[in-house]
Amino acid sequence: MPAPLMEPAFEYCFELRCLVDEAIPLGGAEPGEGLHFARVSGGDFDGPRLRGRVLNSGGDWWTARGLTVELDARYVIEAEVTGGTAGVEVVNRGVWRIDEAGYARLLAGEHVDERELYYRTAFRFRTEHPELGWLGESQFVGYARPAPGQVVIRVFRLV
Repeated sequence: MPAPLMEPAFEYCFELRCLVDEAIPLGGAEPGEGLHFARVSGGDFDGPRLRGRVLNSGGDWWTARGLTVELDARYVIEAEVTGGTAGVEVVNRGVWRIDEAGYARLLAGEHVDERELYYRTAFRFRTEHPELGWLGESQFVGYARPAPGQVVIRVFRLV
């Protein structure tokens, strides 16, 4: 008899707070649809495994189709390490989707919980700093939520 399948487990690592500029439409058949670009202009992050700042670098190229958005972000963070800081490239891809009622609440400025808004991402990190090797040796997922002028993402390592 085969062994039972392993259940996924996650380790909470840190929360990113990325400042994001207003999106620039890059095309689409309908207003609000198609490809957009939003520059990542700063921010910070902290948690039990890592802390530092988000650099004014890169951005998020996202494609909207109705109430579903495909995300493709690339930017740089600066992490605190022994004796200073180290740069880390972030590649973060994901999906944002919501139903009509939740979208109306978002437009009205109401809070929409992470359980109501599917805003999930998958991270890859790249750095050559020896203290941060663990970032490149694991897969990470994020639970994101919008905030005024920023995106907040809780980052978990898949163990």
